[in-house]
Amino acid sequence: MTFAGPHAEALTELARTRSAVSSAALLSSALHARRLLLLKALLVRVQRHRDGVDGAAYRRFGAAWQLLERAERRRPDVVRDLLDYPTTGGWLAAALAEPVGPALDRHLARLDVLAVTAALRSGCPVNTTVDAPGGLLALPGVGRLRAGASRVRIRSDSRTGRVRPDVPGHAPPVVLLLTDPRTGALAGRGPGWSGLHVLSGSAARLDDMDPYRVPAGGIGSPPRGAEDHGTTDRAAWSARWESGLDLLHRTDPDRAGEVRRAVRALVPLVARGPGAFGATMSAAPGAVLTSLPAGAEDMAETLVHELHHSKMATLHELVPLYRPGRAAVHRVGWRADPRPIPGVMHGTYAHLALTDLWRRAAVAEGVPAAWRIRAGQQFDRIYDQVGEGLAILLESDELTSEGRKFARQMGRHHASLGAAPGATGSHCAHGT
Repeated sequence: MTFAGPHAEALTELARTRSAVSSAALLSSALHARRLLLLKALLVRVQRHRDGVDGAAYRRFGAAWQLLERAERRRPDVVRDLLDYPTTGGWLAAALAEPVGPALDRHLARLDVLAVTAALRSGCPVNTTVDAPGGLLALPGVGRLRAGASRVRIRSDSRTGRVRPDVPGHAPPVVLLLTDPRTGALAGRGPGWSGLHVLSGSAARLDDMDPYRVPAGGIGSPPRGAEDHGTTDRAAWSARWESGLDLLHRTDPDRAGEVRRAVRALVPLVARGPGAFGATMSAAPGAVLTSLPAGAEDMAETLVHELHHSKMATLHELVPLYRPGRAAVHRVGWRADPRPIPGVMHGTYAHLALTDLWRRAAVAEGVPAAWRIRAGQQFDRIYDQVGEGLAILLESDELTSEGRKFARQMGRHHASLGAAPGATGSHCAHGT
């Protein structure tokens, strides 16, 4: 059975873990539509519970909404880029989950920062004051000011913004210059300013500054926290990114291109014990959260694995693949703990993408021999596990009609990969 309708080709391509123009456009549109829906939901919630929201917070939220609308009218593409940045999703998820009260009021202040960032990137003049919790002002996707004050004054014209602590005196401002009006790129200089590092060959940021890059309680079990800018070894992260992408490009240029386009943020996590730990947040597709991978192979695998969790999260919001609320759990080969159907679907999809990668690597020319051997071993270890995951999915009554079609297409691609091409040797563990 195949898909029907206008998205059929893109859905089939996605089930094969590949990315073409049609599938990339579908996921991009789905992500943006979701962000607009959640932003509107937050506005409705604030208005509905106006009596429970602090008066000053309510007024600032309304003013920030108007500024965001002004910036969007001026440069809708730039504002879309900002709204679709992963940490915007993390903020919306946190704000919508927070009960009405002081904690929600603090989350609402983030719209001030989002709107100011949109205005600066869109060349929209602004003159306002925003909160800087803990003396830090983080502009999403741009950088962070260590202000040393709880409020910050921002004034800008169409090309230049000036940011300074809102305290008596005449501290020199941080200057933010709109260097590319087409993309909304900003460059900053001045005391206390640190810009996000752009990873080479992509638009991805090494995001070690945004307060919404990791949930407040950490991620994973045991929970991992985010590395902070002051402790991040940017040279090491850049080297891992470059070597991982180079290996991907030599193994599978199309997949390397997908990583360059789709990964928006690489978020360093504090390491806990041996082996890298990678994760994604369903609310923040496009962000890869990971401790520092040991080498190029680990980085390549982490990027592919976590990107496919992002793709699955975005796709499921557009086309529900499974039904919520069921309690049944299932054993899968790559996890010690039993998984519910959503976990089986996500894990099977991510490991199918890795199996596709390893199948190609095992026969690729111009890649290190050690990578070919490792890839063949990993393929041999995971291939059957993916088949078992697919069997669980296809036997489940928790999948929707579209989810069953998607799983069948995954199964066809899995079958097409065939047996590992002559790889031998001991099996290597892969952290997930």
